[in-house]
Amino acid sequence: MSENLIKQFIMDAIPDCTVEIEDLKGDGDHYSAIVKSKSFSGKTRVEQHKMVYDAFKGKMGSELHALKLKTITE
Repeated sequence: MSENLIKQFIMDAIPDCTVEIEDLKGDGDHYSAIVKSKSFSGKTRVEQHKMVYDAFKGKMGSELHALKLKTITE
């Protein structure tokens, strides 16, 4: 899955967010994402991460192997 596609999935699910993606190994399979959103306000870190992972609609673990995630409330 490409960096642009990862970013698009997240932004479609959380429209007010900003997303930074980094390919950790240069293999197109292991990424890091920093997602900032006002939508995270009042939610636990686990709830925030679930919001992001839900954006991939079941593609985590298959089309997207690994995503190191950091969420920030704006």
